[in-house]
Amino acid sequence: MRNTTDATSPFVLWIDDPSAAGNRLLGGKFGSLAEMTASGFAVPLGFGVTTAAFWHFLDAAGLAAQAADVRARARAAELAEVQSLSAEFKAVVEAAPMPADLESAVRDAYAELGRRTGRDGLPVAVRSSGESEDLAGASFAGQYDTFLWIRGADEVLAHVRRCWAGMFGPAVLTYRPEGGPDAVGAEYGICVGVQQMVEARSAGVMFTLDPVTGDRSKVVIEGCWGLGEGVVSGGITPSRYVVDKVTFELVHQQVQRQATKFGFDPQRGAVAEVAVDADLTEAPCLERDQITELARLAKTIERYRGAPQDIEWAVSEAGNLHVLQVRPETVWSRRQAEQLVTERKSAVGHVLARFAGVGVTSGGGRTS
Repeated sequence: MRNTTDATSPFVLWIDDPSAAGNRLLGGKFGSLAEMTASGFAVPLGFGVTTAAFWHFLDAAGLAAQAADVRARARAAELAEVQSLSAEFKAVVEAAPMPADLESAVRDAYAELGRRTGRDGLPVAVRSSGESEDLAGASFAGQYDTFLWIRGADEVLAHVRRCWAGMFGPAVLTYRPEGGPDAVGAEYGICVGVQQMVEARSAGVMFTLDPVTGDRSKVVIEGCWGLGEGVVSGGITPSRYVVDKVTFELVHQQVQRQATKFGFDPQRGAVAEVAVDADLTEAPCLERDQITELARLAKTIERYRGAPQDIEWAVSEAGNLHVLQVRPETVWSRRQAEQLVTERKSAVGHVLARFAGVGVTSGGGRTS
């Protein structure tokens, strides 16, 4: 949320900076990855273009008041009007000049990332990381933008601006979390994470419970050849591995035939759906020891964070495992919370009924 410290806050904050872990300047997604980095997990190196940079951009471009107006109007508008407001203001954001001091800070950080990784023109992932993503009761997964395999300072700057514009997309302007405030995001900013791209051999997501049944004794891994975008976007049907969380026994696997994958296409100069090598189309995207390593990692992260987690992962061509995103699992956590509320209400009703002199039988009937 915007506050008086923004004027003195940095425009760029590295994910491995001692002050980065959980720092609201990095938003929910990137702040969480900074926390994972500080705890020794294998997170690709990167930096955040902070929420302070976002507010500085809006102020310098004279767009802060217009941004607030767009958000206020969208709260009371029909969908067609929201879409029109969004398209118009996103175009304004993408066309507005970036302050010279902010542009310089981003260019310098991208050059430093190349030096620290030993690779000029390093391909990076540019990911939106909203402050409101980590609010209790709010799950903004899928509401914000991610751009993969971006190379060169000019392209990084252009995609940072696109992420800022995405803060005013129809899905964000109209998103209302259950039980949350009327307008989550009305006073919240956005960080843009710029992170070393993992050239993934395989990637996907894993849950520290069974997302179908809610069984917390299992780790469920979904993966595919190539970038995890195939799983996250739904463009690729993933292979599925179910692992016992105590013994790490592989209790079930369903390997999908995979003819295409998401990866960098040199001809297009962008990430696209490309062919899987013929000798891999029928093969599992994970080896047995990699499945065990992922399950152990998932269990460790869950223990560290104290609740079920939804984790994005990638295995590099060299076989190294990387953590790309960590967020609380929301579906079953919300159901359990709702069940607890229902049970408490039932218990209160039982006490009130007895106080009023009315008995309640175990079958739910009434006795006098």
